[in-house]
Amino acid sequence: MKEKENNLEQSFLELNEIIKKLESEDVSLEDSFSLYQEGVKLLKSCNDSIDRVEKQLIVLGESKEAYNE
Repeated sequence: MKEKENNLEQSFLELNEIIKKLESEDVSLEDSFSLYQEGVKLLKSCNDSIDRVEKQLIVLGESKEAYNE
């Protein structure tokens, strides 16, 4: 699980760098498009990771409730 957290944190850092580059006045339109595509892929990866964790938490919560009954 720690590896997934590191990957997620790294992805957030990379997204932050992409945003900074996109906000730069020196970036070309072509580079902006490439950065945007890379950012969308990273964002999808982050969302997928978060969804997996949320599902695991739901399962754990249901297991705990069943155990307590």
